[in-house]
Amino acid sequence: MGQVLAIGVVAGVLGTGLVAAGSAMPMKESIPASTPTENPTLQAIANAEDPEDFVRKAVQEAANKGAEDKVQAAEAALQEAEERLRNGVQPVVLPTPEEVERAKAKVDYQEGILHFAVAGASGTGKSSLINAFRGLRNHEHGAAEVGGIVETTSKTGRYPDPNSDNPFVWYDISSAGAPFLPDWLYFNNRGLFVFDCIIVAFEIRLTQMDVAILANCGRFRIPTYIVRSKADGHIQNILDFMESDHDEDDDAQRQSLYAQAREEFITATRATVQHTLREANLPDQKVYIVSSRHLRTITKGGKLSPEVIDELELMKDLHEEARSRRCRSVVTA
Repeated sequence: MGQVLAIGVVAGVLGTGLVAAGSAMPMKESIPASTPTENPTLQAIANAEDPEDFVRKAVQEAANKGAEDKVQAAEAALQEAEERLRNGVQPVVLPTPEEVERAKAKVDYQEGILHFAVAGASGTGKSSLINAFRGLRNHEHGAAEVGGIVETTSKTGRYPDPNSDNPFVWYDISSAGAPFLPDWLYFNNRGLFVFDCIIVAFEIRLTQMDVAILANCGRFRIPTYIVRSKADGHIQNILDFMESDHDEDDDAQRQSLYAQAREEFITATRATVQHTLREANLPDQKVYIVSSRHLRTITKGGKLSPEVIDELELMKDLHEEARSRRCRSVVTA
């Protein structure tokens, strides 16, 4: 019976026909050489000197063919992925449940607390923004360390909000090593998928890494806020350039020039961000133009400066985000 069934397997693999089962006769006797047949595989078995060896070799060849097909399919998939990467189409890499738990443990994630991450390239003022959100000056006790232009550690800074009314924790996401990681891999490598909200900070223009963070946040449905920092310094630079051709002692003229410089900076910033998002096929969203100095004043409840741009709106929106997420947590609890 086993010989007859083996013949059936080979015939099925090679697509050659049917075998009548139910006999335990020797193989040559089960398929008489004189019996006419249109099945070449069965005819070959019948004519083989060692039918059992023929069957074994046929099965092995079929298995090898299946393995070759799998290898070819894998190579084709790899080539397609490489081609998509060359064309700027980034893969979607979802973390495993184990990776999520490890990422949460790494940042000391706690239920009932809002976890806000500030990400961006080196030198964009991330630490200063975090200090301003917490109402602290740079270098004050408990403030986030303000580094230089180049970040040398990939460690994420964790800074609880000192205001007991704000159940927030602020995280300074290092960009160290980012140039050596694919943009889409940086998001997972830093565990950004565990945060409740991500602020993407930039100074001059959104980088490819910033765009990748925004795209991945969209996939994970993580709220994002695009923030251009150091606004006061940039406006002053434009003003200095304008004043080089005007009388610096004319206060009225200086105020007029300041208004022009401020409007030029705001308009250019919003247009640049809109263009970058459109080129990346990302939905348009607001860019908040701020300075850490004004943010800190608002956090401390101080008097607002007429130079404020989007600082007050940013703080209101972040607190509204926190409130809405707390409400959703209560409903789902």
